[in-house]
Amino acid sequence: MAAAPSQSSSPPQHSPAASNKWIIAVAVMLATIMEVLDTTIANVALLHIRGSLSAGVDEAAWVLTSYIVANAIVIPLTGWAGAYFGRKRFFTFSILLFVGSSLMAGAAPNLPTLIVCRVLQGLGGGAMMPMSQAILMETFPPQEQAVAMSVWGLGMMLGPVLGPMLGGWITDNYSWRWIFYINVPIGLLAAAMVITFVHDPTYVRRGIKRIDWWGLCYLVIGVTCIQVMLDKGERLDWFNSETINILTLVGSIGVLLFIIQELRTAEPIVDLRVLNNRTFAVGTLFTTVIMFAMYGTYVLIPLYCQQIAGYTPLLAGFVLSIQSFGTLASIMVAGRLFNLVDARILVSLGCLIGGYGTWDMAHFNPQIDFWNIALPGLYRGIGSGLIFIPMTTLSLGAVSKEEMGTASGLFNMVRTIGGSIGIAILVAMLSSHSQMHQTYLTEQVDPFTFGIWRHSFPAAAGQFEGITRHGGAPLLGMVYQEVQKQAQVMAFVDDFRLIAYIFFFLTPLAFVMRKQKSTGGPAAAH
Repeated sequence: MAAAPSQSSSPPQHSPAASNKWIIAVAVMLATIMEVLDTTIANVALLHIRGSLSAGVDEAAWVLTSYIVANAIVIPLTGWAGAYFGRKRFFTFSILLFVGSSLMAGAAPNLPTLIVCRVLQGLGGGAMMPMSQAILMETFPPQEQAVAMSVWGLGMMLGPVLGPMLGGWITDNYSWRWIFYINVPIGLLAAAMVITFVHDPTYVRRGIKRIDWWGLCYLVIGVTCIQVMLDKGERLDWFNSETINILTLVGSIGVLLFIIQELRTAEPIVDLRVLNNRTFAVGTLFTTVIMFAMYGTYVLIPLYCQQIAGYTPLLAGFVLSIQSFGTLASIMVAGRLFNLVDARILVSLGCLIGGYGTWDMAHFNPQIDFWNIALPGLYRGIGSGLIFIPMTTLSLGAVSKEEMGTASGLFNMVRTIGGSIGIAILVAMLSSHSQMHQTYLTEQVDPFTFGIWRHSFPAAAGQFEGITRHGGAPLLGMVYQEVQKQAQVMAFVDDFRLIAYIFFFLTPLAFVMRKQKSTGGPAAAH
């Protein structure tokens, strides 16, 4: 296990960083919000981008994929890059790279140029999230770290909610190009504040002598192939596609070689030895699995509202925002309770509440009203906030400050990959289970089994009886549409039930982590 950090690792109480800690929090939060916002803001503008640049659907989808892939590559490199170039310098460069590429993306004359700009955006934005997290953990004393993570979490949670709504409003009223231009003033303000108020701690500069080129190559190949595989898998019919099989094989080999290389080299580009810390290792694994569930509902709820309930995108956004209000409220509560209650209890309670809310979603039906969709999401959101802040603070607070950059990069990498895997699996399940349920239901729609159909799905049975009484053979298409809808509902229910099981399964696992130590001294490492 890692040794406890020395007193010298803690920031002096009267240092510039300590005296300006809330200004620093605002600076890094601006960068975080800007980066997370750009992950989702382009989604709703994709059709407009495609039409404006005369691109096909698959070609335009690379506007989203290129950003995600570049993000995933640079996140684990953050600790090494901060040590090699200096954290303040690298953080400022990342913000300015993001701002410059945003400006170029807004002015892009064609799709290839836009994709290149999105790659540069992803490279700049991916580094900002773990660096902002590490800076906050180092700037605030141990007893205030949970509150600092609450502030950071606000930016994390606001981005996915505001992104689609803001992107839709800008695209409808102005142009899709302005979804990139708005990053310029925010980014310049964040960069100016970082230059003025953020200072590198002495232990960040490790005097790295060489670059681990092999490790870097393996990382780029492995992460790129896996992210593209997850993003394109559903569109290409997963492992029935030769492309997906090749991406999976190459990605798996790349990741395996990367792990072997990093454990052998003296100066790894990602120091995997930080996983020797039990609390951090458990927290990292826990986060990977929990992000599967968290990201899943952010994708499934808007789909259900629009495909089943017939809501407009704006109304579906309101449903999702209620879930996010629960998350925001519980984030603030968790930050206050962290030093008063065993953090593992907060995490377990969050899993129970999140599981209850998602289990309630497994009882959705086509006739459900707005609040019966929104309230289970509110519970799920409350559970997420109670999980997110204690788990992040426990995990990163357990490592020494010298390892903070590497630990934060790894922690955010698994969060990203866990979310990507969750979305890919849940969307694939939604498609395959819908077909499976449709096949079963179609077998039940005939005069001999109509009693079963009437008992199971009274709304659909009423439509079917009206059609058959009037002899409307052409209207049998209505029956088929109803069968499709019911099959989709059952597929959504399967997904929600799986997410609930994940929450319930993780409830006791939080106690494998070590309890947080007294806040009177520096954060402990074990």
